[in-house]
Amino acid sequence: MMELRSANVTQGVERAPNRSLFYAMGYTREELSQPLIGVVSAHSEIVPGHAHLDKIADAVKAGVRMAGGTPVLIPAIGVCDGIAMGHVGMKYSLASRELIADSVETMAIAHQLDGLVLVPNCDKIVPGMLMAALRLNIPSVVCSGGPMMAGSYNGEEVSLSKMFEAVGARKVGLIDDKQLEECETGVCPGCGSCAGMYTANSMNCLCEAIGIALPGNGTIPAVHCRRIQLAKHAGMAVMELLRRGIKPRDIVNASSIRNALACDMALGCSTNTVLHLLAIAHEAGVELDLALFNEISAKVPNICHLAPAGPTHMQDLYAAGGIPAVQAELAEGGYIDTSLITATGKTVAENIAGAHVTDPAAVRPLNDPFSPTGGLQVLWGNIAPDGCVVKRSAVAPEMLVHSGPARVFDSEDDAIDAIYNSRIKDGDVVVIRYEGPKGGPGMREMLNPTSALAGMKLDRTVALITDGRFSGASRGASIGHVSPEAADGGPIGLIREGDTIHIDIPGASINVEVSDEELAARRAAYVPREPNIKTGWLARYARLVGSANTGAVLK
Repeated sequence: MMELRSANVTQGVERAPNRSLFYAMGYTREELSQPLIGVVSAHSEIVPGHAHLDKIADAVKAGVRMAGGTPVLIPAIGVCDGIAMGHVGMKYSLASRELIADSVETMAIAHQLDGLVLVPNCDKIVPGMLMAALRLNIPSVVCSGGPMMAGSYNGEEVSLSKMFEAVGARKVGLIDDKQLEECETGVCPGCGSCAGMYTANSMNCLCEAIGIALPGNGTIPAVHCRRIQLAKHAGMAVMELLRRGIKPRDIVNASSIRNALACDMALGCSTNTVLHLLAIAHEAGVELDLALFNEISAKVPNICHLAPAGPTHMQDLYAAGGIPAVQAELAEGGYIDTSLITATGKTVAENIAGAHVTDPAAVRPLNDPFSPTGGLQVLWGNIAPDGCVVKRSAVAPEMLVHSGPARVFDSEDDAIDAIYNSRIKDGDVVVIRYEGPKGGPGMREMLNPTSALAGMKLDRTVALITDGRFSGASRGASIGHVSPEAADGGPIGLIREGDTIHIDIPGASINVEVSDEELAARRAAYVPREPNIKTGWLARYARLVGSANTGAVLK
């Protein structure tokens, strides 16, 4: 008989008061004799990616019961990044990752749960829950809600990034109000995480690649019957992990993180995966730094160009064989370790046996990639001594190397006002600072400015750099996570209007063309601006949060 943590609340004379409270909720003596499995669901009516998670959680509970466990439903919060985009609400998105991790830890320990099935779907909820699982180190499986189907506009298959770009097109008169409305009502046809390789789908795919989720987690569409079947199997899988004593830190380790990084580069995932993988590694007790991202990017070809980098969407990746097919390609090239144990209780090799790509338009072979290097690139230089990140696979070839005058803004709001009012010109480098983890606070995603430039057809001539973040739906030379941030005295705070900035993405460098002596003089006179939120938990977050180059984890 396995030793159960839940015995601390269900067994023995001393726990009669505890049992009485379970009985008050309708639990039976038989249920309390079985393992208690927390089913942590982020279901809500404010996030399209989460609107159906009640059904996913019910299916997970059915799987747990079938395998001899007692499921216990627990809620979790979740921010919709799209709804929070472009206003003060976005300051709360990244910060909510820590709240989610802390709340899952709290509920699991307070009630002595034996295992967890984590049911997230969107951006910060996935890593937040996984961070908690690694912190707790009790048997756990991630079972996400699945991607939204692509929408339709002008006869094209589209997703949310098209909508944000349409705003920029409307601002400069490239489309009219009727066309904007047609786009608005066509891009998001139903529940699920938005259909491109944005942050939510990136993290759901990487949970598969790292081994903590079952095959299919990243790509089975939200509306597909196989999503419900996957959820039932996730409930059964956690019981098998419990029986075998396999815990999250047995699955997530230095080798599996390298597997996830290889998949990240092949897929062309969101730059936010850098933040989240750093934070996940931190919770797993694994050392990870930005240099490894470039090391793997230099070796692993980019074989997928999903939106916003290209015209395909998650449903196309699913139809092409999903993450198992991508992993099979990577295994053939020797880019991943297939001996590692996963949440199925089997190895990567066993999981991907027989998997293959069925549509080379969605997943190219290794010998004919979109790029011989990976989807992400880390840059260093006198602007970013501790690094910054760009989604290289979504940058136009002509912008891979670029020099231009700095257009400096101390907030996203000021930058977007300048863009919307046509004050940004071909060749400019937009610098948005005081939007980092501490300075924002909260490190806002900036899909509005990047999409406005794309909609105005400026994404092939204008670069953006920031100590904040860019959405996975951003494209163009959008360089984020500049570290140290301005609020921590980082040199991005020393850039002045008109300074020439030189960006060399293949060369992994980013510099302002100002002498060391001039930068030193500016630094001597520099007083970083204080965060502009002084009350509430976000003010506490600003005091405790670390730098983006270490995952923006709390100190």
